[in-house]
Amino acid sequence: MKFVDEANLRVEAGDGGHGCLSFRREKYVPHGGPDGGDGGDGGSVYMVADHNLNTLYDYRVSRVFKAERGGNGAGKNRTGSKGEDRYLPVPVGTLCYARETSELIGDLTHDGDTLLVAQGGFHGLGNARFKSSRNQAPRKTTDGTPGEIRELRLELKLLADVGLVGMPNAGKSTLLAAVSGARPRIADYPFTTLNPQVGVVSVGALRSFTLVDLPGLIEGAAEGVGLGHRFLRHIQRTRLLFHVVDLLDFEQGDVAENVRMIADELARFSPQLAERPRWLVLNKTEVLDAAEVASLRDRIVETLDWQGPVYTVSAVKPDTLRTLLGDAMDHLDAEQARRESEPADEQAQSEPDGEGDDFDT
Repeated sequence: MKFVDEANLRVEAGDGGHGCLSFRREKYVPHGGPDGGDGGDGGSVYMVADHNLNTLYDYRVSRVFKAERGGNGAGKNRTGSKGEDRYLPVPVGTLCYARETSELIGDLTHDGDTLLVAQGGFHGLGNARFKSSRNQAPRKTTDGTPGEIRELRLELKLLADVGLVGMPNAGKSTLLAAVSGARPRIADYPFTTLNPQVGVVSVGALRSFTLVDLPGLIEGAAEGVGLGHRFLRHIQRTRLLFHVVDLLDFEQGDVAENVRMIADELARFSPQLAERPRWLVLNKTEVLDAAEVASLRDRIVETLDWQGPVYTVSAVKPDTLRTLLGDAMDHLDAEQARRESEPADEQAQSEPDGEGDDFDT
C-alpha cells in the first residue's frame, strides 16, 4: 500500500431527530392529552488511533464521512432512535487540524485514543414536553439541531525512538535493514528511499526500540528542495538521532560541510529538533583497515569539533553495530526513567513533539 502521510477530508455529524406533535386517540379516553415523543440525537464522528495502520491512504480514496441522523419522535411518547456514531481509524501519531483555521484539534499518540471531530445534533422536543397545568393541549414542538460539518486536514507523524538522518547514499537504509526486520529499497544511487521506513531493533530480551529512516537530506530541504523536507516531521517525535556519514567522503573534503548543512536544515525546520541528542555514526568502514578508520575518525572529530558520541560502524557487518545499539538502548532507558521521575508539568514541557514548527508543504 502506498505511504500517505497527509489527507484532507470532510466529516458530517448526523442531524438531531425532530420532536413529534401527537395526541392520544384511544377508545374511552376522551381527554387523552399530548403524547408526542422527542427525537433522537444525531450520531457524532470520532477518530480512533489504531496501531494496525501506518498510512492515511484510505482517506485519499474516500474523502467524505457521515454519521447517521437521529430518528424523529412518534406518538405514544416514543423517542426517536439515536443516530449511530461514525468511527474513523487512523494510524497512531496522527494529528487532526481544522482546514479553515489550521487549529490543532487533537493528537492521537496512543493506541485506542479517541477524538471527537464532529458533534451530532441535539434532539428536538415533542409536544408532550410542553404540557402544563395551563396548557393541556400544546401544539408546540422543536426540530433537531443540525450536526456539525467540518473540513479537516490529517497529518501523520511516525512514532519512533531513534531517527536516521544524513546525506543520500550514506548507508542509512542498509543500516536499518541490518539491525531490524525492515526491508527498505537499497541501491547504489541517491534517493533510493522515497518514503520513511520504520523497523524494530531488538537489543536483548524484552529490550527493543523503533528506528526510522528518512530520505536523504540536501541543502534547502526545509524549504522544499529534494525529498527530505516532506518527511522531516517524522523524526520530530524521536528521542535520539543517528547522523550517518559516509566515511569515505572525508577524502573528498565534504564531511564537515555536509554535517553542518544537515544540522542547519534541522534547525531551520524545528529549533526543538536541532536540540535533540545527535550521535555521529561513521559508516562504510569495511573498505578500510583499522588504522585508517581510527585516523579518519580523529580527523573528522577534530575538523567538526564534535563534542558528542562518535561511532565507527559498517552496515554490512552487524557485529560493528552492537555497541551503538546497546548504548542507544541504555540512553533511551535512562531518559524514560528520568521522565517518569519528573513532575507531570515538567514532563509535558519536555515531550519531543516539535508542534508548531513545521513548514507548510
